[in-house]
Amino acid sequence: MYKAGQQEVIILKRLAAADPKDVWHCVRILSTFKHRNHLCIVLESLHMNLRQVLNSFGRDIGLNLTAVRTYAAQLFISLKHLKECGVLHCDIKPDNVMVNKAKNDLKLCDFGNSMFAGKNEITPCLVSRFYRAPEVILGLPYDHPMDIWSVGCTLYELYSGKVLFPGGSNNDMLRLHIELKGPFSKKMLRKGAFASQHFDQAQNFNAKREFVNIKRKPISTRVTGSNNEDRKMLADFKDLLERILVLDPDKRMTLAQALAHPFILGQTKRHRIFL
Repeated sequence: MYKAGQQEVIILKRLAAADPKDVWHCVRILSTFKHRNHLCIVLESLHMNLRQVLNSFGRDIGLNLTAVRTYAAQLFISLKHLKECGVLHCDIKPDNVMVNKAKNDLKLCDFGNSMFAGKNEITPCLVSRFYRAPEVILGLPYDHPMDIWSVGCTLYELYSGKVLFPGGSNNDMLRLHIELKGPFSKKMLRKGAFASQHFDQAQNFNAKREFVNIKRKPISTRVTGSNNEDRKMLADFKDLLERILVLDPDKRMTLAQALAHPFILGQTKRHRIFL
């Protein structure tokens, strides 16, 4: 754990050094010290995380689309900074995103599981399970698209108030992924180090629990919106999620594409967020 803490400090200092004007929406490290042989990290003070925001202002119903759009834009900006610094966050979820007291400015935090991009260890348990990308579960190489997937899951949850993939195991998660996006490609299953744990030799899915037939439940049927919402904004949001939540990381929406997407480009001014 001490070594992990040292790695987190290295990453936090890298992110801060590359952001002298503090505009890239990543939590800033202030100092470190040792206490009884424990490494302690001092970070800037922020107000609450997005899980708390959701519970306070959108429990079971979610936040309004204007707020989600503002948060989405800032999250993608933070991911751009991470990519330019060669960092994978590896645990993006509402709990690990903090906001200021006005709740109009967010910062990505908790870099305890983060690592520098490259040839990292293949493990099926990276990232909190509900936000875990399919390439991680299948044992494929992972990179920045893994964090983009987690952001997609987070944005859906912020809008709907519900977890998109509440799987009880990796096998259950794959079933939910198939429900949303259809079957995995043969290439992904052929190359996945852990694919044989979930698919037979004919590449048919083996559910570890008994289920009725898997039925498609696409984003279009899950994000319905309300009568008082901007229909164009809602359509853009659905399109954004469809392009982010692509099973194959090589075909998933890139950061550049996300930042240029109509849903993001139409963001409100940073001080006009209504919860």
